[in-house]
Amino acid sequence: MPTMPNAPALSVLDLAFIPEGGDARDALRRSLELAQHVERLGYRRFWLAEHHNMIGIASAATAVAIGFVAAGTSTIRVGAGGIMLPNHAPMVIAEQFGTLETLYPGRIDLGLGRAPGTDQQTLRALRRNPMAADTFPQDVVELQALLGPVQEGQTVQAVPGADTNVPLWILGSSLFGAQLAGMLGLPYAFASHFAPDALDQALAAYRSRFEPSAQLGRPYAAVGVNVIAAQTDEEAQRLFTSAQQAFARMVRGTRGKLPPPIDDIEAFWTPRERAHASGMLACSVVGSPETVRLGIEALAERTGADELIVASAIHDQQARLASYRILAEAAGAGTAAGLAA
Repeated sequence: MPTMPNAPALSVLDLAFIPEGGDARDALRRSLELAQHVERLGYRRFWLAEHHNMIGIASAATAVAIGFVAAGTSTIRVGAGGIMLPNHAPMVIAEQFGTLETLYPGRIDLGLGRAPGTDQQTLRALRRNPMAADTFPQDVVELQALLGPVQEGQTVQAVPGADTNVPLWILGSSLFGAQLAGMLGLPYAFASHFAPDALDQALAAYRSRFEPSAQLGRPYAAVGVNVIAAQTDEEAQRLFTSAQQAFARMVRGTRGKLPPPIDDIEAFWTPRERAHASGMLACSVVGSPETVRLGIEALAERTGADELIVASAIHDQQARLASYRILAEAAGAGTAAGLAA
């Protein structure tokens, strides 16, 4: 099978989905197994994300989950995709990720988002001001300073944290985050795996506004994509029905654990649910090895992405592991220059 020329790096966004029939412990163990698997395959990084009050996602204590995965791996970068900074004081995040960087030097990433990652009632339970997102740019700069070298006269330090220089990313699904990442000279990851509408405009805004920084000399953009790979298109489409059901349930307001695949998705959702879910999942590549290769190649050419962050909501763990293996083989992940550390 031909491989992609100039392939972008491949990485993983694992939402630590709790499958129907399983619990949070199962989900976190599955995450570690997946991280070990993709490390062997040559993927660049493995990210977990902060969500709260969601019975189907086990990564609410994101820094703790990252530590668990980092302890069980040795070379792959591990990090947050992301931490919802308005939920936290920058000092606390600096201490958490400074500790992670101290324990696992050179392997920790810190992606930052400004959405709460939850509902307003849960946001109040987190004891944060609902208006905290308004100070997101200032909080990013404060966090960056806390992770940087100690300045003369600085009286408040993150310990561990100061001078660990944990790499920061800005995450987003709109022009706001793209422009901020460009202005601060930080790498940018777009959440097209569930909010693809502004992808092209956001990448253009990021690249046009980019100013070199101490962390980054040129724009570096990552694009989120759902990939479900199997030996045949039909098998992959069936596996994809787990994600389709989950997104349809969001429209219904009945979130739950990740359901097993079904034979007939059309019998499951209404036309309204189909339109909404399909729109959110528009940035998805589903199919056989050749279908996946062509889809990934088209996305890379369209976006010019330096890196693809792959999400795969697959109920069966062995099928999920196989999907990432098929993708790596289809994209030439084991030998592509883009996957060099």
